[in-house]
Amino acid sequence: MDELTPGAMLRAIVQEGAIQIPGAPTALVGRLVEQYGFDAVYLSGAAVSAGVLALPDIGLMTLNEVVQQATYLSRSVNLPVIVDADTGFGDVANVERTVVELERAGVAAIQLEDQELPKRCGHLSGKTIVTSEQMCAKLQAAAAARTDPDLVIIARTDARGVHDLQEALDRAHRYVDAGADWIFPEALADRDEFVQFVESIDVPLMANMTEFGKSPLLSFDELAVMGYSAVLYPVTLLRVGMKAMETALAILGDVGSQEELLDLMQTREELYDLLGYQDFEERDRKYFGLSTEE
Repeated sequence: MDELTPGAMLRAIVQEGAIQIPGAPTALVGRLVEQYGFDAVYLSGAAVSAGVLALPDIGLMTLNEVVQQATYLSRSVNLPVIVDADTGFGDVANVERTVVELERAGVAAIQLEDQELPKRCGHLSGKTIVTSEQMCAKLQAAAAARTDPDLVIIARTDARGVHDLQEALDRAHRYVDAGADWIFPEALADRDEFVQFVESIDVPLMANMTEFGKSPLLSFDELAVMGYSAVLYPVTLLRVGMKAMETALAILGDVGSQEELLDLMQTREELYDLLGYQDFEERDRKYFGLSTEE
């Protein structure tokens, strides 16, 4: 039996039930997500912009930078990787290349959004969006560019934050007709709006549970019962990690020692286990132990 492609794997997992998808700003964090038993991992544009490049999430990342991070992540985990590809890095020809490059990087799903440049975080004001015709053209290009028909194309709409809920629903229907496999409604205002999307859209839906935004933080169980297929936590691990580092730096500066931080640290052994350090040592011994005699 042929091995499932990443997209086919993701589709099969979601068919079994709703999943939680933490965002991993680095490949090492992706390993941790896998270690804790999650079914998929997300490469967030906001988390990579901030955590890797120290830049705001306003469309400054290039396609090559996203592809590089996606490659690192997909090669480091056995989970389906969902990639935030922002607006597709341009028009329809750029979207085609985005899909080609990210599919080669081994991802399971590619997310495209309907914002105009300069884009903004989906939970900030001041966004503008392209026409639904322009977004549909991008989605048609994305679907046509994939070589694996199971590669999941996710259409995110920011119409709720720019216009109203009805515009977001109308666009979601048009995006499905244009080739989107999943729909990601961004910045819904309350529980009832989440319910209305489930009642209106027949394809898998992704709920964004990002912190400090416009949407309420609903529980995974609640969203799963509603009918959402995927619940996203795009920047949670980056935010928690940064706050922990703030605390550590303050203590290190005030006390002059990291002694009281040791219980909060991942140990050397735990890190090496996550990296698979022992496997590298075993291969090293094997190679250098080989006899050169015939």
